[in-house]
Amino acid sequence: MLSMSEVELIENKVANSGLITLNLEELFDPTERNILDIEPWLFRGLILKEKEFREHVKLHNWQQYQDKFVVFECSTDAIVPTWAYMLLGVAVQPFAKRYFFGSAENLNVLLFQEAIEKIEASNYQDARVIVKGCSDIPVPVNAYVAITAKLLPVAKSIMYGEACSNVPIYKKK
Repeated sequence: MLSMSEVELIENKVANSGLITLNLEELFDPTERNILDIEPWLFRGLILKEKEFREHVKLHNWQQYQDKFVVFECSTDAIVPTWAYMLLGVAVQPFAKRYFFGSAENLNVLLFQEAIEKIEASNYQDARVIVKGCSDIPVPVNAYVAITAKLLPVAKSIMYGEACSNVPIYKKK
């Protein structure tokens, strides 16, 4: 058993190091994501016929997307005119929190990018920053590149990983 004098000698070097841990996972918006694949709305999955497409848009249950993110995509190599996705946007607008064209991965890249843009870089002026590497939510690589670009002009140093095991990325000279 340690005596009180020995206990006082134990210090948390990580806590006393002045490091700031930036966990990009905390920027994740947990809003439910829905993919709307228009392939079934196309003739033979390849050809958009305007009249039939408009009928699908009219009959679709748009309320199911209430307060959710919606991603429009076409899972086939069909040539879909731009106006078709615009029409989907008009239909989902009253319900969805936000809607996008692309993929769920594109959506996450965009949402992380927007969240990083809102970070006040001056809060990290001359700071030693560790960008946390492990997360339960997949953080796109783009987010790590974007946060590096945001911090580079102000941070004293940038590291990746954990306080006990990190990879140096940048150190101001």
